[in-house]
Amino acid sequence: MNSDLRTLRPGDRVTTGRPSTERSGRVGVVEEVLGNEEHPRFRIRWDDGHESIFTPAAGTLTAASGR
Repeated sequence: MNSDLRTLRPGDRVTTGRPSTERSGRVGVVEEVLGNEEHPRFRIRWDDGHESIFTPAAGTLTAASGR
């Protein structure tokens, strides 16, 4: 697991990788940290206004610059 995920807290900005060449990644703000350190899940409010529970796979979620 990416060690950066262990430090994510509510208010942190995150970004996802590009799911395909036709779609860009998503950027959002962590609203809530769910699960535990080994199996984290995050409630994220995406910049497009949607919210989702995100369970990251290796390398799919990274901290973005800025808060």
